[in-house]
Amino acid sequence: MRKLVSVIGDAVIEKDGDKFRAAFNMGKALVDSGYRVQSGGMGGVMEAAFMGARSSKKYREGDTVALVPSFDVNEANQYADIVIPTGLDMMRNALVANASAVVAVGGGAGTLSEMALAWSLKRLILAFRNVDGWSGKLADTRLDHRIRYPFEDKVFGVETAEQAIKIINEKIDLYKDYHKGIKMLDLNG
Repeated sequence: MRKLVSVIGDAVIEKDGDKFRAAFNMGKALVDSGYRVQSGGMGGVMEAAFMGARSSKKYREGDTVALVPSFDVNEANQYADIVIPTGLDMMRNALVANASAVVAVGGGAGTLSEMALAWSLKRLILAFRNVDGWSGKLADTRLDHRIRYPFEDKVFGVETAEQAIKIINEKIDLYKDYHKGIKMLDLNG
């Protein structure tokens, strides 16, 4: 089974800017490397990643998966192969964050929430450090003090899609635990 990797970030970007190039190259590199690309399915980074995925010589139908916030399948960008109309509005960020790995390119509050959710869901997280937004701020950091895994675990900072693919290929199978719900500590015994 080919693993899903979410590409997250700004919903509005310049078509010829650094974020567009990073997301496009990331989408292409993921499909080139045998992964599927998932996103919130809207514009900006999400659309650029899907465009990149479709530009891969290894692209095949079903390689781009959009988890749109409304019930309207027409809300997804034109490069989405599979559109899942969640009807969850911003709460769908948890679904986007629960891919096998998450790659952030810039981003505002929505991206920040997806990164925090991916951390809580024990997912592998990568962040482009060379663009503005939350990915640059959180690259190469731990999001909190909890030990998720007994190895080097952080938001892995990258500057190119090639660096990201190298880390994903090396580490994706190490991130095998899944969130099993919030457990309350029994302080009485």
